[in-house]
Amino acid sequence: MAEKTYPMTLEEKEKLEKELEELKLVRRPEVVERIKIARSYGDLSENSEYEAAKDEQAFVEGQISSLETKIRYAEIVDSDAVAQDEVAIGKTVTIQEVGETDEEVYMIVGAAGADAFAGKVSNESPIGQALIGKKTGDTATVETPVGSYDVKILKVEKTA
Repeated sequence: MAEKTYPMTLEEKEKLEKELEELKLVRRPEVVERIKIARSYGDLSENSEYEAAKDEQAFVEGQISSLETKIRYAEIVDSDAVAQDEVAIGKTVTIQEVGETDEEVYMIVGAAGADAFAGKVSNESPIGQALIGKKTGDTATVETPVGSYDVKILKVEKTA
């Protein structure tokens, strides 16, 4: 069975690599030191500092494992390889909900780079799935858990 790939821009992969380095070189040693200090308090059966540090260690190790997998199976997407007016990872798209006047601008990114507050939506999100492969002037139907709505693609640009 083929491993799942993680489509992303080169910039997204580099960001993940920096995050992984931070976890391995800073966070992991900090947690190990906290465990060592907590152990010095004696009886581990009633040592809340020790339990908290072990929980944090498990969390950090889980993050490291997840990032290593995403980096290992990263599929770098070249937005220049698709038509200039086609929505793809690495493109910025301006849309308008049909029947509305407000425009919305989103950068399409891989799941690892999603940040709704910064206007970065994942290719795996409902809006990302609806827009990928569409072109300027097309209408796309966005399927959400609470219903669907149509958006018109006004502009597609390569993300700077």
